[in-house]
Amino acid sequence: MAAAVWNGRGRRAVAVVRTVTRSRSSHTALKSQYDALVIGGGHNGLVAAAYLQKGGLKTAVLERRHVLGGAAVTEEIFPGFLFSRCSYLLSLLRPHICADLELKKHGLKVYLRDPHAFTPLLEEGVSGAPPRSLTLGSDLAMNQMEIGKFSQKDAKAFPDFVAHLEKLAGAIHPLLDASPVDIPGVTTGSLRKRLASAKTLMPIVKCGLKLGRNIPDFYEIITAPIMKILNRWFESEPLRATLATDAVIGAMTSPSNPGSGYVLLHHVMGELEKEKGAWGYVEGGMGGVSQAIASSAQSYGVDIFTEKDVGQVLIGSDGAAKGVVLKDGTEIHSKVVLSNATPHVTFKNLTPQAALSPEFIKAIDQIDYTSPVTKINVAVDKLPNFLASPTPDDKPGPHHQCSIHLNCESVELLETAYKEAINGHPSARPMLEMTIPSVLDPTLAPPGCHTVSLFTQFTPYHIEGREWTDQDREAYADTVFDWVEQYAPGFKKSVVGRDILAPPDLERIFGLTGGNIFHGSMSLDQLYLARPLPSLSDYRSPIKGLYLCGSGSHPGGGVMGSPGWNAALAVMADLKRR
Repeated sequence: MAAAVWNGRGRRAVAVVRTVTRSRSSHTALKSQYDALVIGGGHNGLVAAAYLQKGGLKTAVLERRHVLGGAAVTEEIFPGFLFSRCSYLLSLLRPHICADLELKKHGLKVYLRDPHAFTPLLEEGVSGAPPRSLTLGSDLAMNQMEIGKFSQKDAKAFPDFVAHLEKLAGAIHPLLDASPVDIPGVTTGSLRKRLASAKTLMPIVKCGLKLGRNIPDFYEIITAPIMKILNRWFESEPLRATLATDAVIGAMTSPSNPGSGYVLLHHVMGELEKEKGAWGYVEGGMGGVSQAIASSAQSYGVDIFTEKDVGQVLIGSDGAAKGVVLKDGTEIHSKVVLSNATPHVTFKNLTPQAALSPEFIKAIDQIDYTSPVTKINVAVDKLPNFLASPTPDDKPGPHHQCSIHLNCESVELLETAYKEAINGHPSARPMLEMTIPSVLDPTLAPPGCHTVSLFTQFTPYHIEGREWTDQDREAYADTVFDWVEQYAPGFKKSVVGRDILAPPDLERIFGLTGGNIFHGSMSLDQLYLARPLPSLSDYRSPIKGLYLCGSGSHPGGGVMGSPGWNAALAVMADLKRR
């Protein structure tokens, strides 16, 4: 993968992307027999491996790439600049997993962000004043003062809105840390088996009890367009648009589409350092999470290997999974196999098609992996200086640590960007979420320089039905940079290099089918009992001994560790019954 190196006036050279990061690949030799094999060294696969090994199963992780972490990796794209190349913020790492695996002991360090959102406006300042902006953080009084610049009514309503959203999001937590209800177990079999399966009802009962009278509100927010909710609460466009970005981030949807309310809820139900809804930067980049989990797993005895590309799952004469064969022909046998790949990759690429029914394969083909995301990683030699909040002497202000929302002055801008993409065109005025993690983490860039992440929407997988070309990538990045330049003049001249990852690149490099960061759309038809399919919601596949442990399973993308933990519990429960 090549990345362009710039001097602000045009291309200066081409640098090959260097991915020099620490690998936690085991020094022990790969054995021919294990109790459990995990395909893919992403965070969920590593979590699953750690719990399986803790449970007494000799476990190995086989990672295709030379670096662990899946989408949660740190890569040195340009000399001296370390990037969270794909996933870029931490919030939904489950607290009990962090505690169980002692991740802080194994090197995990997180920088909390406060404030956390900054939306500058493109407008002429009044009487020489800078353009207006909206900054939001944990201080409700400060938030009200900021919102009051646009609407006193909205400022007054905002604390009640936050409390309402937190109540709804908090009620979901019991569902995140448990498998979905075992419907077959509850409804069929002996009374004893039904009673045993009834315990899977407890998380949803707890959720209902927590919601209480708010059950109708919960139902509405997970099914409604987020604008139906936001229009009821607020009147100012910058506030509504800023909140709406969290309802469409990573999703090929608009704020006016049903179900966008759940995506917002999904992004506010996280927790860091016991602070609800907080998001932060991992020291050393997102690879620091994966490295900490890998270190913990290895401390229990897990064998971890990079550059071990699995070609196929081995199926025995009894129809059960019995191991894997690598693309180099090496066979490794095991009692069980867990796949951290997407359901599509698992069942279309890694599983012999003859072992699956035509009906099942057809259902797998129907899973939605549509992605709107093009990720651009940028090395700069100067901190962006925003017209709406200028800072002297290249010193960071509080807003530099935020998610910086550009082209988000109004909901109409988001709607227009979405419509262009579904018609096969990259957005002419894309929704941009800029983060500058090096403002808080100095380990990421040389002194005086910074790493910038641009998470951009909306871009289609195919441009008018054809493949992306390098010219398309460069042209789209030019469009993005032109817009950033309007908010922060001088940005383009500060660019040292850029790494452009369109949806097909996210698929090719990170194994994200369709470029979808969640391993499948977080739409209502692909959540909970239907994630990724109704027949697969318990992490077990139609093939005995083959399990899903990635984000394509409940509770979905971003909820770090939970799919891996739940899958490990399913494996150990099944082996206990044998």
